[in-house]
Amino acid sequence: MKIKLEEKFAEQYRKNPDAVYFTPGRVNLIGEHIDYNGGLVMPCAITLGTWVAIAPNADSKFRFKSLNFEAQTEVESNRSHEKNGSLWANYPIGVINEFIKDGKQIPGLDFLYFGNIPIGSGLSSSASIEIATAYAINDYLNLGYDNLELVKIAKRVENEFIGLNSGIMDQFAVAFGEKDKAIVLDCESLKYKMVDVNLGNYVLAIINTKKPRELADSKYNERVEECQAALRLLNEEINLNNLCELTAEKFALHSHLIEDKTILDRATHVVKENDRVHLASKALNAGELQEFGRLMYASHQSLRELYEVSGKELDAVVDFCKDYDHVIGARMTGAGFGGCAIALLEKGFEEDFAKHLTDFYVGKIGYPAEIYVSEIGNGPVKL
Repeated sequence: MKIKLEEKFAEQYRKNPDAVYFTPGRVNLIGEHIDYNGGLVMPCAITLGTWVAIAPNADSKFRFKSLNFEAQTEVESNRSHEKNGSLWANYPIGVINEFIKDGKQIPGLDFLYFGNIPIGSGLSSSASIEIATAYAINDYLNLGYDNLELVKIAKRVENEFIGLNSGIMDQFAVAFGEKDKAIVLDCESLKYKMVDVNLGNYVLAIINTKKPRELADSKYNERVEECQAALRLLNEEINLNNLCELTAEKFALHSHLIEDKTILDRATHVVKENDRVHLASKALNAGELQEFGRLMYASHQSLRELYEVSGKELDAVVDFCKDYDHVIGARMTGAGFGGCAIALLEKGFEEDFAKHLTDFYVGKIGYPAEIYVSEIGNGPVKL
């Protein structure tokens, strides 16, 4: 891909790029809608991702082009900028804004992007673009940021520039990913540990429902507000910074404070999902893949029934997986409302799985899903 991107860069800018970088996407193995509630998540980097080629220009402009989108834009390099509608380049522009706010002098630069993460699929294409941009500029201009600082910059872009009240998991996962390892991340303290993911005779299947989701326009922010409402009610009796400070046992003692069933369901999911991450980490450390798969199914059921962020497309995939003998666990991944599911699929059955899932899904939904098999990969790198 590097050579192709260099060739396309030369075609579009009539010069060669100085450097090319790659940043992965991510899946969250378990621990959904926990990051903004201060709990534990278990993401990993995947081998799908974003490439960016970069070179300086003498025009004091930032130029953004992509092989995935026709829309291209350029902005002045010596000032900050406002979000421009739903333009894809808002993500790199937001990153550069943060550097400028931090007092960095960024000269004119030309960018060309390519990504093979399905857009709107829940595999963190936006976080991949943000970290790709931040990592490339930081490395190319030797700005001196470490990866955690880049993660925090990218999170501010999502929250303040894009306007999505998301947590830090996506950016952290793509920046700190390691091959064949998952990250158990405490989203409150940002302490983390790496857990070996020995899938043995299984592979990670990623199923894109082909139902895109625009998180900023969805009920994502509504779920954040519902969790904050639960926290306020619980704090009438106990002192909490976030919902994930509660164990399931302690939550049961105080859940009477939440009389609204919807708010109670949301909080119940959060507390029990946080517990599932603890159990999943123990299962992986012990090599108990069957138990890990059971926890995946339990996570999806909770997201479907209590948190209500699934949908008929994601449910169709997981329902099929439950009845398919060579899958031991499946769940939606990402924020939901469409996007992707993941499954632990026995090796050697990839083609059979794809064929039968496609037939089932078309019968239920009316169009085919996209099915990928991915490895667990590394974080950003200069190629």
